[in-house]
Amino acid sequence: MVFVFGSVNVDLVCRVATIPRPGETVLSARYEQLFGGKGANQAVAAARAGGAAVCLAGAVGDDELGERSRAALSGEGIDVGSLATTGERTGCAFITIDADGENAITVASGANLEARADAADPALFREDAVLVLQMEVPLAESLAAAERMRAAGGRVVVNLAPVPAGLRREDLRRLLAACSVLVVNETELAAAAALAGLSGETPAALAGALGAGYALAVIATLGGDGVLLADAPGTIETLPALAVDVVDTTGAGDTFVGVFASGLAAGLALPQAARRAVAAASLACRKVGAQTAMPFAAEIDAALSAP
Repeated sequence: MVFVFGSVNVDLVCRVATIPRPGETVLSARYEQLFGGKGANQAVAAARAGGAAVCLAGAVGDDELGERSRAALSGEGIDVGSLATTGERTGCAFITIDADGENAITVASGANLEARADAADPALFREDAVLVLQMEVPLAESLAAAERMRAAGGRVVVNLAPVPAGLRREDLRRLLAACSVLVVNETELAAAAALAGLSGETPAALAGALGAGYALAVIATLGGDGVLLADAPGTIETLPALAVDVVDTTGAGDTFVGVFASGLAAGLALPQAARRAVAAASLACRKVGAQTAMPFAAEIDAALSAP
């Protein structure tokens, strides 16, 4: 089972020639309203990848966006029995995408700040579960979920995105102590290493140092260059991305995390789960949006088997 504890948002997306600089206004012909939030995105990616049941815990508002988000997640086959409804409005993300497919995102957290680990079904914390965490809900709640899952014998995948403002070294230590696999991009990797007091001149050196220092696997996503995998002390492997026509990179990282967790839950070894996730993340860059672009199992399998 994949158990995602995290955020649920509605994304408002517009396309522009260039992402505006401070004080600058740019015009877009239209916008799209899409389902998002890192927790919901990763749950959808895991569900579409197949191989494991998927549950999502978090919080939405008692409003139309919350109702529609809940229905959309259920439609993906995700168990939302632990998705709470609160008095805060459902979270929203405001996403601007430029002509090269790069994006800038502002998130209004709303109900996500009301997510509570102890509101999740206790039966979700078990030995055969893979807990997936991100940093768009309160850090204290993510820490509580991670430590509870570790105590239950399950595995914990932490996507340190975004790095919480004011993250303390002690909180990072507690989080990584409960973590089986840390997934970060290059910026997040550098921030985590600096906070941990580690140094290195390259992403590979930083990933290796973090993995060795905390006895966990570290995966660093490198955009079009694929990912670095530090799976054991002194062992660094690079997994290349697929060559695709990039339309929008929004949600590619979430696709990786969700498909990776699904692979782990289905019994794949860590490198095999990562290879499948890299392929899925590459495919997700071909379309606009996060959940709308996420591939299904058959697409991932076809990409992996292509010559």
